[in-house]
Amino acid sequence: MCGDYTLCVFHHFYYNIEMMANLLNYIVWDPDPILFHLGPIALRYYATCWLVGLLLGYLLMQRLYRQQKIGDEKFEPLFIYIFIGILAGARLGHCLFYQPEYFLSQWDHVVEMLIPMHHLPDGSWKFTGYEGLASHGGVIGLFVAIWLYCRNLKVKGWVVLDNMGICSGIAAAFIRIGNLMNSEIIGKVTDVPWAFIFVKEDQYPRHPGQLYEAIAYLIIFLLIFFIYKKKGPKSVGSGLYFGLCLTLIFTFRFFIEYTKEIQVAFEAGLPMDMGQILSLPLILLGVWSIASSFRRAKKIQA
Repeated sequence: MCGDYTLCVFHHFYYNIEMMANLLNYIVWDPDPILFHLGPIALRYYATCWLVGLLLGYLLMQRLYRQQKIGDEKFEPLFIYIFIGILAGARLGHCLFYQPEYFLSQWDHVVEMLIPMHHLPDGSWKFTGYEGLASHGGVIGLFVAIWLYCRNLKVKGWVVLDNMGICSGIAAAFIRIGNLMNSEIIGKVTDVPWAFIFVKEDQYPRHPGQLYEAIAYLIIFLLIFFIYKKKGPKSVGSGLYFGLCLTLIFTFRFFIEYTKEIQVAFEAGLPMDMGQILSLPLILLGVWSIASSFRRAKKIQA
């Protein structure tokens, strides 16, 4: 009995020493996800990063439109289309791709897909913000929004898609910073010296997959913007920038998934996780857009 007790004490002591060593060797990550409160409403870092990313994309898109001599009357409605399309697509994408067993199970859960509130057991509703947005769903929502915008405003679709391809990387980078502030979409356990300990999850050092993506998307944005600066406004409309954006972002996304933990249990039985499965058609679309852009570029120059 005494021996067992001594062994337990030893293991407990060793565990505490190991945890202290982890705290010294790795980055301990435990930020408050709430930026500040406005009365009963809590403004989260995640929502703020989404808004900052969309705002920067909006301002850059406005600059591109002016460089391409597209009138403000055609630009001004674009933000509303994009904002609603991305938000609706990202929210529905998360609910339907990752948690259909919850959101399609009863009427109040269906309502939770659409409004930023949670139905409590006592029958009341609590404002929570949108807790779950999927980037692949956001892309689908963006495509639908651009189609409606081009149809209603009589703007060439490839021009809008190319401009979106130039701007999207900066927005994607901020969205992943929002995921980092939420301590979500965490990576697998690792011993790399830059590993993060996501305290809200456990005490193990893990790959900061969100940070990897944020840095990669920022680099991709700078690369595409550099190519645009070299080629000039007349190069927009061929589909090159749209194709580069899709191909580079979702190829990186496909491979970085190998450093991440699965997000939902059913992914464990799949040959690839849901992020990889949803990335493949977007990569193929991007490659096709690049390959066919040279033919469209000749028509623009003719």
